[in-house]
Amino acid sequence: MQDRFETFTVLINRISRNIRKIKNQEMADYNLRGAHISCLHYLYTTDAVTATDLCERCEEDKATISRALDYLETNGYLTCESKSAKRYKAPIVLTEKGRIAGEKITERINRVLDAIGTSLTEEERVAFYRSLSIISDSLEAVSQNGEK
Repeated sequence: MQDRFETFTVLINRISRNIRKIKNQEMADYNLRGAHISCLHYLYTTDAVTATDLCERCEEDKATISRALDYLETNGYLTCESKSAKRYKAPIVLTEKGRIAGEKITERINRVLDAIGTSLTEEERVAFYRSLSIISDSLEAVSQNGEK
C-alpha cells in the first residue's frame, strides 16, 4: 500500500512540476505568470469568453482570474468588449499582442502534447484521460466529504 501511495504522489508531483517548468519557459518571453498563460491559451482557442468561463476552464478562483485579467488588460494582451455589462459576465477578447502571445503559447502546448503522446496509442490516451478524470473526481469528493 505504501509503495502505491508513494508512486502515485511522486508521479503526480513530477507531472505538476514539469508542467510548471514548461509554463515558466513560456512566461519568460512575456513576463507572465501561470494563470496568465492559461487565460491567454483559452482566450486564443475560444472566441470571446467571460471571466466566469475562464474560472471554470482554468480551475482557478475568481480573485486569481480577476488579477490575471487586470494584468493582461493593463499590459495590452486583452480588452473587455463591454464596459456597461458586469465585468465578470462581459466577453473578453485578445488584442493583436494577445493573439500573438496566445498563438505562441498554444503552439508550444501542442508541441508538448504531441511529444508526450508519441508513445501512447489513441486507445491508451483515451483510457489514461478517463482514469485521470476518475482519480481527480474521486480525490475532489474525498477532500470535500472527508475520508470514505
